Amino acid sequence: MLRKGRKLTETIVNQTWPEWGGNLEKRSGGWNNTTYIVSGSSRRAILRIYDTHRDREKIEFEHAVLLELDKLPLPFATPLPVQTVNGDTLVQLGERDGKFACLFRYIEGDSPGDEDTGYYESFGVAAGLLSSVLAEITPGPQPVYRPYYELRQAYPLCTDETVRELCLNPPEPLAELSEELNRLYQAYIDIADSLKKLETLPHQLVHGDLNASNLLVDKDDHSRVAALLDFEFCTYDLRAMDPAVILSGLLGHPEQQRAVRDFCRGFSRSVRLTDDELAALPTLMLLRKIDVFLHFATRYMEGTDEGSVLHEQTRLLSADLIQLSAGTADMVRILREEQDRANRG
Repeated sequence: MLRKGRKLTETIVNQTWPEWGGNLEKRSGGWNNTTYIVSGSSRRAILRIYDTHRDREKIEFEHAVLLELDKLPLPFATPLPVQTVNGDTLVQLGERDGKFACLFRYIEGDSPGDEDTGYYESFGVAAGLLSSVLAEITPGPQPVYRPYYELRQAYPLCTDETVRELCLNPPEPLAELSEELNRLYQAYIDIADSLKKLETLPHQLVHGDLNASNLLVDKDDHSRVAALLDFEFCTYDLRAMDPAVILSGLLGHPEQQRAVRDFCRGFSRSVRLTDDELAALPTLMLLRKIDVFLHFATRYMEGTDEGSVLHEQTRLLSADLIQLSAGTADMVRILREEQDRANRG
């Protein structure tokens, strides 16, 4: 554990990874972690502080997966944790219940901007390759995060009664969003009836949170994905969950149909979903949106976030549900077409 004394972010690297010491620059964004760029004289790294849980086993599983991925000749980078002076890959900060931190080797690349629209086929290729290799690796430790379809177990604060009360009798910060909350509550009820039958679909390790914010594109060629990041939620789940998460994130994209087509073309080079998986995609995309809602509802109930955060997420997710209703059939049709094209060679 780190010694008390100077400001924590000024001492953590020097004490735990002395060969990687340097200046720390805090990065913006991210709901679950705080990250810093560590710039030394000859190399850089990323310091991550886990803000929303104190579960060592979750981090150890994430790191075990990343160490296995590092052994493979993938055409894109994945984060690589750096060992501490004690040979571990994480350190606990402060007293016994303190947060955990870890250091990753820096990966060159740019976060895609809103103007970048040409990388989706490369994203599909990378996501498909990742899915293929995750199906084969055995990291050792058992995953801690539950699959998406175990909503009730994953969010114990969000019982049926609690969700109903939150949505139908909202607290003051959400009072003006009665229509949006009603829409989310109806989707929650609808998805609850579909969860059990999902258990029969093919399972494997999945990333769980692939989206534009968790990748880097090549600095000189923004059409090529250079890295897939943030494996914190990697777990044993439905194989189709990763493409469902990605497709659900393309709702409302300025060039939605082209982006979906490009992604599906790239993804289908490595992965062929079954007919049952394709048929389940609309449900899985809806499940992703409800999972995000319960995630932020839990953060609000725990006091992690102010009501304004849940207010904004409720507004956005409600709008997504409208787009899902109108757009999932077209997304599944496109993916099916690209899968058929790939099968024909």
